[in-house]
Amino acid sequence: MWFLYVCHEEEKELGRQQAPGSCPHCGGKVEVMDVETKWKFCFLPMCFKIKRKYFCTLCARRLELFY
Repeated sequence: MWFLYVCHEEEKELGRQQAPGSCPHCGGKVEVMDVETKWKFCFLPMCFKIKRKYFCTLCARRLELFY
C-alpha cells in the first residue's frame, strides 16, 4: 500500500483546439486536448509523455480514435 503514496501521476493541459468531425453519440463538436503526463517516484521524474485526448463539447464523452 505504501506504493500508492510514493508514486503518483501529474497531468498538465498544454492546449485545446477544435477537431474535424462530430460526436457519434450526440452530434456535438469534437475538441482535442494535448496533455503532458509525468510519473514521479519520491519526487523524481520516472516517465514523461504527451498525449492527445479527444472529447465532445456537448455530452463531455471521451472519444477514442480507431484506425
